[in-house]
Amino acid sequence: MKPEHVVASQNIVGEGPLWNAKEQAIYWVDIDGKKIQRYYPETRKYEVFDTPIKICLMAFRSKGGMILGAEDGFYFWDPSTKKLDFISHPEKGKTEARFNDGKVDRKGRLWAGTMTYQGASSSLYRMDADLSVRQMESGITISNGVGWSPDNKTMYFVDSIRYVIYAYDFDFVKGCISNRRVFVQLTESFGIPDGLTVDSEGYVWVAIYGGWKVMRYDPSGKVAVEITFPVSKPSSCMFGGKNYDELYVTTISENLTAEDKLKQPMAGDLFVIKTDVKGLPEPDFAG
Repeated sequence: MKPEHVVASQNIVGEGPLWNAKEQAIYWVDIDGKKIQRYYPETRKYEVFDTPIKICLMAFRSKGGMILGAEDGFYFWDPSTKKLDFISHPEKGKTEARFNDGKVDRKGRLWAGTMTYQGASSSLYRMDADLSVRQMESGITISNGVGWSPDNKTMYFVDSIRYVIYAYDFDFVKGCISNRRVFVQLTESFGIPDGLTVDSEGYVWVAIYGGWKVMRYDPSGKVAVEITFPVSKPSSCMFGGKNYDELYVTTISENLTAEDKLKQPMAGDLFVIKTDVKGLPEPDFAG
C-alpha cells in the first residue's frame, strides 16, 4: 500500500477528511486557510468554500447540511447557501483555544475536542441531538482523533502532546466512557499522533504528524502496517470510495521552511491509499 497524490490543495493545515456516500465526494478543511474543500474522485472536480472563521471539524447532519466545530464554537453550515449559524461555545472566553477534531458516534452524538498550544487545559465534549453539550474528558493537551470499534464497545481518543492514543470502555446506549487506558504510547522522536479512523476489522489507523507516516494498529495496540509518506506532516485519515477501501489522508504545510518545502512540494496536499481492507460509513449527527 502506497499513498497516491490526489489534489494539489497546498493547505496550511489540511484536516478532517469526511466521505459523503450520497455525493461520492471527500470533504476536508484547511483550518488556518479558512477553507472547506470538496473533491469528486470520479470527475476530479475540486471545489473550495471560503469561510470567515477557522473551521476545525465537520460532520453531516441527518436533517441536511453540516455541523462544524470552529475556532469559537459550534455552528451549522449549509453547503448550498454557505450560511453559518452559531449554536454554542463551551469554552467561551478561553484565550487561544479552539476546537480541533471530532466524530459522530453511531447513535448520532457529536464528540469534539478542544486544544491550546500550551498546557493541558483542553477537553473532550459530547453534543447530543438536543444540542446540549457535556464535558466528557478534561486535562487534555491537544485533543485529536476520535473513533469507535465496530462493536461499539471501545472508544479511541488521541491526546497529541502526550503522544498517546487512549482506549475507553464505551457505553453505547448512554454515551458514557470509562476505564481509560493506554492503547498506544508513542515518543516525540517517532512523531505526534493526530487524526484517526477505525476500519471494519477493528484496526486503528492514525496519521503521525512530523513522522512521515500513517500507522495501522491491531485491536491489541500492536503495529500491523506502517505506510511512509512523501511529506512529513500527515494529519488525518478517513475511508471513502464506493467500497470504502480508499483511505484519504490530509496533510499540513504549516511551519515548514523554504528548504523543507523544496524537499516536500506536496506538503498540504490530499492523498489516497488503496487498501485491502474496508472502512465503515461515518454516521450523521442526529441534531
